[in-house]
Amino acid sequence: MARLSWLPFALLLVLTVFTFSIQTVNAGGEGSLRLQDCPNACNVRCSQTQYKSACLEFCNYCCQRCLCVPSGYYGHTGECPCYVNIKTKEGTHKCP
Repeated sequence: MARLSWLPFALLLVLTVFTFSIQTVNAGGEGSLRLQDCPNACNVRCSQTQYKSACLEFCNYCCQRCLCVPSGYYGHTGECPCYVNIKTKEGTHKCP
Protein backbone atom coordinates (compact mmCIF):
# COMPACT_ATOMS: atom_id res chain seq x y z
CA MET A 1 0.00 0.00 0.00
CA ALA A 2 2.92 2.35 0.66
CA ARG A 3 3.93 2.13 -2.99
CA LEU A 4 0.62 3.68 -4.11
CA SER A 5 0.89 6.72 -1.84
CA TRP A 6 2.35 8.81 -4.67
CA LEU A 7 -0.64 8.11 -6.96
CA PRO A 8 -3.05 10.73 -5.52
CA PHE A 9 -0.30 13.33 -5.62
CA ALA A 10 0.50 12.53 -9.25
CA LEU A 11 -3.17 12.69 -10.26
CA LEU A 12 -3.58 16.03 -8.50
CA LEU A 13 -0.51 17.39 -10.27
CA VAL A 14 -1.75 16.28 -13.70
CA LEU A 15 -5.21 17.70 -13.04
CA THR A 16 -3.77 21.04 -11.89
CA VAL A 17 -1.57 21.39 -14.97
CA PHE A 18 -4.46 20.44 -17.27
CA THR A 19 -6.83 22.91 -15.60
CA PHE A 20 -4.27 25.71 -15.74
CA SER A 21 -3.65 25.14 -19.45
CA ILE A 22 -7.39 25.29 -20.23
CA GLN A 23 -7.86 28.56 -18.32
CA THR A 24 -5.02 30.30 -20.13
CA VAL A 25 -6.19 29.59 -23.68
CA ASN A 26 -6.84 33.26 -24.35
CA ALA A 27 -4.60 34.86 -21.76
CA GLY A 28 -1.11 36.06 -22.38
CA GLY A 29 0.72 38.85 -24.04
CA GLU A 30 0.75 40.04 -27.57
CA GLY A 31 1.67 37.30 -30.02
CA SER A 32 0.89 34.55 -27.52
CA LEU A 33 -1.72 32.87 -29.75
CA ARG A 34 -1.52 31.10 -33.08
CA LEU A 35 -4.02 31.86 -35.86
CA GLN A 36 -5.86 28.61 -35.21
CA ASP A 37 -6.32 29.61 -31.53
CA CYS A 38 -8.23 32.80 -32.37
CA PRO A 39 -11.73 31.28 -32.82
CA ASN A 40 -11.63 29.56 -29.41
CA ALA A 41 -10.26 32.62 -27.64
CA CYS A 42 -12.92 34.82 -29.27
CA ASN A 43 -15.69 32.37 -28.37
CA VAL A 44 -14.71 32.81 -24.73
CA ARG A 45 -14.38 36.60 -25.06
CA CYS A 46 -17.77 37.00 -26.77
CA SER A 47 -19.73 34.32 -24.90
CA GLN A 48 -21.70 36.72 -22.70
CA THR A 49 -22.67 39.45 -25.17
CA GLN A 50 -26.03 39.86 -26.85
CA TYR A 51 -24.27 40.91 -30.10
CA LYS A 52 -22.40 37.64 -30.54
CA SER A 53 -21.95 37.62 -34.34
CA ALA A 54 -20.55 41.17 -34.46
CA CYS A 55 -18.36 40.52 -31.44
CA LEU A 56 -16.95 37.35 -32.99
CA GLU A 57 -16.30 39.07 -36.33
CA PHE A 58 -14.35 41.95 -34.82
CA CYS A 59 -12.62 39.81 -32.20
CA ASN A 60 -11.34 37.38 -34.84
CA TYR A 61 -10.20 40.28 -37.03
CA CYS A 62 -8.25 41.79 -34.13
CA CYS A 63 -6.89 38.44 -32.99
CA GLN A 64 -5.55 37.67 -36.46
CA ARG A 65 -3.72 41.01 -36.51
CA CYS A 66 -2.39 40.91 -32.93
CA LEU A 67 -2.34 37.17 -32.14
CA CYS A 68 -3.73 38.10 -28.74
CA VAL A 69 -7.14 38.33 -27.06
CA PRO A 70 -7.54 39.78 -23.56
CA SER A 71 -8.67 37.29 -20.95
CA GLY A 72 -12.20 37.34 -19.62
CA TYR A 73 -15.42 38.61 -21.14
CA TYR A 74 -14.74 42.34 -20.84
CA GLY A 75 -11.85 44.59 -19.92
CA HIS A 76 -8.30 43.34 -19.27
CA THR A 77 -7.25 45.25 -22.38
CA GLY A 78 -3.81 45.99 -20.94
CA GLU A 79 -2.83 42.41 -21.80
CA CYS A 80 -2.90 43.19 -25.54
CA PRO A 81 -1.73 46.71 -26.46
CA CYS A 82 -2.13 46.01 -30.19
CA TYR A 83 -5.71 44.87 -29.58
CA VAL A 84 -6.53 48.17 -27.87
CA ASN A 85 -4.85 50.35 -30.50
CA ILE A 86 -7.05 49.15 -33.39
CA LYS A 87 -9.64 51.92 -33.86
CA THR A 88 -12.68 52.56 -36.05
CA LYS A 89 -12.93 55.57 -38.38
CA GLU A 90 -14.68 57.39 -35.56
CA GLY A 91 -11.78 56.73 -33.19
CA THR A 92 -13.52 54.22 -30.93
CA HIS A 93 -12.14 50.79 -30.08
CA LYS A 94 -12.84 48.23 -32.79
CA CYS A 95 -11.94 45.17 -30.77
CA PRO A 96 -14.35 43.89 -28.12
